[in-house]
Order: sequence, then C-alpha cells, then structure tokens
Amino acid sequence: MSTYRPSPLPVTDRLPPPRLSLTLTERWHIAKLRTPLAVQRWLNVLPYNVESQGTTLRSFRSVVRHNMAHCLEAALAAAVVLEQHGYPPLVLSFESVDLLDHVIFVYRRAGRWGSVARSRDPGLHGRKAVFRTPRELALSYFEPYIDLTGRITGYAVADLRTLGGYNWRLSENNIWKVERMLQDLPHRVIASSNARVNRLRKRYQAFSKTHTYKPWKFYPDLERWTELPMEFRNRG
Repeated sequence: MSTYRPSPLPVTDRLPPPRLSLTLTERWHIAKLRTPLAVQRWLNVLPYNVESQGTTLRSFRSVVRHNMAHCLEAALAAAVVLEQHGYPPLVLSFESVDLLDHVIFVYRRAGRWGSVARSRDPGLHGRKAVFRTPRELALSYFEPYIDLTGRITGYAVADLRTLGGYNWRLSENNIWKVERMLQDLPHRVIASSNARVNRLRKRYQAFSKTHTYKPWKFYPDLERWTELPMEFRNRG
C-alpha cells in the first residue's frame, strides 16, 4: 500500500477531521483507503446504483451497507473517507444543458487539483492531481461529457463543512439537503462554441451507431485520467 501523505494544506484546511461513531466495517474501509487512488479503486469495483427501487442519496454509511453508489453518493463517500486522512471534504458540481448533472470529489496535492468519481460514463471518472485550478480540472471533463444530449455549462466547488451539523456523513436516511445545496450553489460559466460541440456530438453519434457502449479511447489527455473500472477497460 502506498505511504503517500497529503501535502500541507492552507491554514483554513488544517482542521482536524470530525470524530465519527463508526461501525467496524466502516473503520476497516477508512483504514484501508488512505489515498485518493485507493478510494477511486474501491469505487471502481462498486456496482453503479441505478436506483431501481426508487431515487436515493445515500451517505457513506449506506454506501458501505448497500455496496453500490451513483455519482453523488460516490463523491460523498470519498469525502468522508478522505476527510479522515486530512483532505477537506470538497466536491465539484457540473451543470449540463440536459439537466443530467454530475458531482465529483476534488482534492489538492502539491498545489495541483485531482478528482475521485464514479459514473456510468467512462469519461467522467477520476483525474490525477495535475491540474492548476478547479476550472482546468473541470474543463478536462468537457469533451467526455458530450453525448446525444449532454454539454457542460458550468461548475462549482463546494465545501461540505458548510452544512454544519447536518449528518451528511453517516445518516441512515437520504441526505437530500446536500443535493439542494449543490443545486442552489452559483455555478461558474463554462462557455463553448456550438461548432465545437456539434463536431464532438457528430463523432459520438457515429460511434454509437455501431457500438453498444460509450467510447473513451478517442478522448485527449488520457494520461491525466485515473484507472477506469474494468467494465470499461475491457472495451475499446
């Protein structure tokens, strides 16, 4: 296991992690998952929560219990685990024209930004900590976000500690307040040309006519992506 420890954080981020009343299984996960890459690998093997029995927004506790997560649940689970290892619980929210938004956990290492994420789309998983700003990190998701309807229009970074005493970490119930907070958050605009988007969408449409899965190998800067789940790596 890697011995990596996070680099010193700004003074405002040097807050001790909260003391949590954890089960033995939860403690085991937190003890084992000490780095963003370890958390990404854990999320990669979790089945994606398709909400077959109704809409959910589960805490880390419920993600561990049900052994599945959708994108926001994965981001929140990553935030809980990595907060215990010194990372601020930060998430980045994307807005899209088709209202199919996406949320990822974000962190800094040696002054560079990276992410941990889970998605049904291969291009919307984690990124290595190589980006100078949250905006640069957000832009790395622009091309992979393009499908038949998707197009990123904005992003916002949220510190989950602003929720105060709200139990988003270990609640037994759905934590809808987190979703409402992200929806109400002002998002910074990501402008893009219609010509570029139309070109990318045509390429996606051509691929989808002959394949039953989403592409990933024709996107730029793949060396900046973290490992993909095996379900995608087994397909080209």
